[in-house]
Amino acid sequence: MKTYKLHIFLIFLTIGAVSFSQSKSKADALFENRAYVDAAEIFASLPKTASNLEKLGDCYYYNTEFDKAYKAYKQVYGLKDSNNLTEDFYFKYFEVLKGIKKYDEADEISTNYLNDPFDTKSFKSLLDRIIPYKYELFNLTSDVGGSSFGVGLKDDKIVFASTKNIKNPNYKWNGKPYLDLYEAKVTIGDTISLDSIQPLSKKINTAKQHESNAIFTKDGKTMYFSRNHKKRIDLDSTKIAVVSIFKAELIDNEWQNVEAVSFSSNEYSTMHPALNNDETRLYFSSDMPNSVGSFDIFYVDILGPNSFGEPINLGDSINTVRREQFPFIAQDSTLYFASNGKHGFGGLDLFSSSMSNSKYLDALNLGESINSEKDDFAFVVVDSLNTGFLSSNRSGLDNIYTFKRIDTERKYFIEGLVTDKVTGEILPNTTVTLFDKDGNIIAEQIVGIDGKYKLSTLPNQHYSIEGFQPKYIPQLEYFDTNDKGNIEFNIELEIESYKDAEEIVTDDDYGNTFIQLENIYFDFAKWDIKPQAANTLDVLVALLLKYPRMEIQLGAHTDSRASYDFNLELSDKRAKSALEYLVQNGIARERLSSIGYGETQPLVPCGDDCTETEHSINRRVEFLILK
Repeated sequence: MKTYKLHIFLIFLTIGAVSFSQSKSKADALFENRAYVDAAEIFASLPKTASNLEKLGDCYYYNTEFDKAYKAYKQVYGLKDSNNLTEDFYFKYFEVLKGIKKYDEADEISTNYLNDPFDTKSFKSLLDRIIPYKYELFNLTSDVGGSSFGVGLKDDKIVFASTKNIKNPNYKWNGKPYLDLYEAKVTIGDTISLDSIQPLSKKINTAKQHESNAIFTKDGKTMYFSRNHKKRIDLDSTKIAVVSIFKAELIDNEWQNVEAVSFSSNEYSTMHPALNNDETRLYFSSDMPNSVGSFDIFYVDILGPNSFGEPINLGDSINTVRREQFPFIAQDSTLYFASNGKHGFGGLDLFSSSMSNSKYLDALNLGESINSEKDDFAFVVVDSLNTGFLSSNRSGLDNIYTFKRIDTERKYFIEGLVTDKVTGEILPNTTVTLFDKDGNIIAEQIVGIDGKYKLSTLPNQHYSIEGFQPKYIPQLEYFDTNDKGNIEFNIELEIESYKDAEEIVTDDDYGNTFIQLENIYFDFAKWDIKPQAANTLDVLVALLLKYPRMEIQLGAHTDSRASYDFNLELSDKRAKSALEYLVQNGIARERLSSIGYGETQPLVPCGDDCTETEHSINRRVEFLILK
């Protein structure tokens, strides 16, 4: 009898083990296919091993159910030796802790396991002193239904992505309908609301694919948006959905010619398109092979209809080993984007970065008045620069918020006015740059039509500040801050033009600025630098060394006595020869450019009937100041 009972017990034990094994295999398969909602239900019923608990936590993490993820991850953290846990686990645990505002515990994980010492309290205190704006938010889509995010501006309407269409099939990742694009009118009365919400055409919206993040050219005739591919790819035994940027054209009031942009791929994602102000560049987020992290921000130059340059990574001042997404370029060229790889409050935070010398500076967190412990992303500024939209899942679902931007009373700052030293005229579009004691750029501002600047500083620091305007001599001033409370420095930057400072610099009738030197003479049909030419170029070398920010173009001209093509080639060689002389004498090549004009721009337009004197006047090298 005892033997019989033992057999029965072993049979049930075996059946249970087989059942658990089958459930585990099914859960793993669902997890690999990113069906996280269904996978979580099974993992929650399985034995609480470290592996099962970590995957259960991942299912909740990827759907931002951080309270549930915390319970699972905390058990993993307690079960496993900390040395056996991966950096990926620690980062997700760190994100979850911030997402439920357990900042002290998150700081501990970041400091001890992510090699990034961090103190949230100090971080908040610093931002309170230096952020230039605070934000008032209003939830615009709380009554729309489903999740909504990602505003594109089109005429007097906005276009956004939403899961509001419950007739759409459900997406296995989160169990919600696929995203479609909608347009609506923003009505401002006692409250702000969305009216006349309509889906875009079926040429844009599909049944079993996501469409999101639409943007439009200023004329409204071209749209870029994100759409995922139907077929997933295998990556490290996991099925990954690929997203591409698509382009559509408005023809006869209908969206047509819908196609993926040429730099998209079946092997990696491109998403979240954004245009710069003159619509010559398209910015986007991608995990393409030369990314710094899981997603980086890139740009391509727009060369023509669906013709683009090579993708350029914005570099480590913007991108991290984590995610940088949802770029937006404001009218003043400021880049706004979302990141979970830079110091923040949890999830994706919003950051801004100013441009200097065609490169973006280190990014600044926009602060706690706009960033939450959850994902905050898709920041869009309208023309006024003080209102706009952002998206956030701080309420549990993705929603679109409007914002009003308010100047803060910064506790430490420097401000002033930029004027011409001689005339006293205000100089709009001057670049004002703040440097730390080591010469690193801290902040930068391009002044508006009022010529005023205002930049944040820190207490007890040594700074320098520079005003730079093309064709002007940069002015550098030094100052120190202390810790006596609200401190204001008022430094007037009076910058002098090259023309006022140097007798050999002059303007022509078209506003071009030239350096007037003795003419450079070459032997017939030659381009080598003779001693007389070297003496003239030495004067130019001295001027360029005196003004290290000056950039020039060397333009060579011939007379008309040889053939057109011969003269063009000869002038090009002479201009390049003069440029090489400057480089050999210590001038950086990137400050110089050369061009040969041949006989196309004579000072004396006498054709083939020129006198010898007129020919000699037309043979010349000119030095145009570019900066």
